[in-house]
This record gives sequence, C-alpha cells and structure tokens, in this order.
Amino acid sequence: MNIHEKYIRRCIELAKNGLGTTYPNPMVGSVIVYNNTIIGEGWHKKAGEPHAEVNAVRSVKDKSLLKKATIYVSLEPCSHFGKTPPCCDLIIENKIPNVVVGTVDPNEKVAGNGIRKLVEAGANVVVGVLEDECNELNKRFFTFHQKKRPYIVLKWAESLDGYLAPEKETNQERKPVWITNTFSRQLVHKWRSEEQAILVGTQTVIDDNPKLNVRDWSGNNPVRVVLDQNNRISKDSFVFDNNVKTIVLTKSENNISTENTIYETIVFNKNTIENILSVLHQHQIQSIIIEGGKQTLQSFIDKNIWDEARIFIGQNTFEKGTKAPELKRKNEAKTYIQNDELIYVRNHD
Repeated sequence: MNIHEKYIRRCIELAKNGLGTTYPNPMVGSVIVYNNTIIGEGWHKKAGEPHAEVNAVRSVKDKSLLKKATIYVSLEPCSHFGKTPPCCDLIIENKIPNVVVGTVDPNEKVAGNGIRKLVEAGANVVVGVLEDECNELNKRFFTFHQKKRPYIVLKWAESLDGYLAPEKETNQERKPVWITNTFSRQLVHKWRSEEQAILVGTQTVIDDNPKLNVRDWSGNNPVRVVLDQNNRISKDSFVFDNNVKTIVLTKSENNISTENTIYETIVFNKNTIENILSVLHQHQIQSIIIEGGKQTLQSFIDKNIWDEARIFIGQNTFEKGTKAPELKRKNEAKTYIQNDELIYVRNHD
C-alpha cells in the first residue's frame, strides 16, 4: 500500500462515522500528516456543522506544523459558501502545501472548482487516490447528483416457500406478520437510521399499519414516503401521527398539508416511478429504502430503477398468500443471521 492510500483509507474510516447524520451533505473524512505522523483528524458529523477539514485543522495542537504538512480528504474540498465557509479557503489560509483528494465532488457547485482553486493558490494537489472506494462511500450522494434521484435500496422478507405474507382473513388485526428473527429486525432498524427516507405502498399501510420509524436502534427516523393514490389509508394510521416528516403521494389535489405531513400530487401512470423520484429529488432525498409491498417493490424492479436489494429468507412457510417480488439475483452475496438467510444484490446495469 502506498502512503497516500494508507491515509485516504483512514479518511474513509473516519467519514463512516457520519452515516445517516450528514444529509444532505456527503460523508467526508480528513487526516493531516506531518513527517509520516498523523497530527490531526476529523469528519463531517452533521449538516450545518463544521466540515471534515475544519475539524481536522482544529484538532492539530501545533498549528505551525500546518505549513509543512499534507492534508488528506476523501472528497474534494468545497469551494462555495453554504451553511459553512469554503474548506478550500481554510486550507489556503493555513498555507497547507500538500493536498491529497480521494475523488472529485459531483455536486455542480463544486465539481472540480475546489481543486482548481487550491492549484491556483500554489498547493500541490493529488487527485484520485482510492477513487472507487471513495465513490462507494458516498454512493447515495453521487447517485443523487449524477442521476437526479435518490439511491434506492429494496428490502423485503420472504418465507421459505417465497411469500411476503400469508393469506389474510378479513377480520384479522392490522399488524405485520413476522418472517424474520429479532436480530434481523434490529438490523432493519439500523438500516432505517442510515437512509434518509423509507417508502411503502397503500396496501402495506392498510394491512400492517407500520410506524416506519427507528425503534430497535439508536439513530434518526427516516422521512416516511407513503403512496396513497386514492386516499384509501385511514387517518388513524401511524403514518399520519405527525411524529415524523411524512410525504404522501396521491392523485388528489384536495388534501391539506401540515408541518410534518406533506401531500404531493403526482400522476399515476406508466411513469409513476419516475414521477415519485422527481418529487423525492425536489425534497432533496438522497437515499430511500423501499419496504413494500409486492406491487410497489415489483414496480421498481420492472423499471430497473434500483441500486441494491436486501432480501431476508426466513424459516417459516405460508403455502399461500402474497408472493414475493421476482428479481434476477445476479451479483448476489449471502450471509446468515441465526437461521435467517440474508441476500444482498447490487444492480450494476
């Protein structure tokens, strides 16, 4: 491993501390090195708070060393004023002579301008160290800016014989039927805390009355996105409790939004998925986990608009009921959580 890769890898490790808390900003880590020794480290913790480079510079005890140091950063330093000043200016002001960047920022407000500004100020800039790893770190941020849509995670649990749920009796209580074990369900709550939003279809809310929040893990609740084309969902459902920001997508224009429940009118047709994603992009949603049901999940699969799928297979059998979505499981990886099988699939199309 060359020396630059060593320290960019450390930047990536630091950046991961911000997973789920930096939206709409990317995760970024920074390391400052003098004489082959790390003298400062930092990562971006939350939007509106100091960026990674600022935290790294602040952590350096002897600031006189900055004029002879190298600053490593997993993503190109910003060059514009947002909620905080440009990090490029900070690097230039502290006369840090060497800058090593993992990858270029895809945000059109930066997109190479930070690197250009540093070079024009006389810094020695190296770009593209562990570029693939740095891009993977911010796959959500990159997808949002490059594809103008959120990063999409499909998630479902199916029985051993391939059903999402058993056949329901008409008088059955509105609650989920658990396919997976306690530890798998805890992992799902961890995932919810890592993504910016969570989406379900009408029937899932009608049948299960889910809360769609984070309970078995510590973290932020995702924005709830609910499809309710014909206003069929009961107003006493948990998704309307106003405890979490909720976006309701409907074809009706007669709904009244509140501070935490926002109605958005879309056209439900052959382009429904694209129309959904357009609204989510307008709301600055960078990542979303699609938790069902069958029709909603299959719609994203059939359009081939998704980035990864996470599929649990439990040990119970239903024999009849709602069949699981059909997905060609190329590029899959498997693991086990006790008796539950967990399959990861990446969409590289």
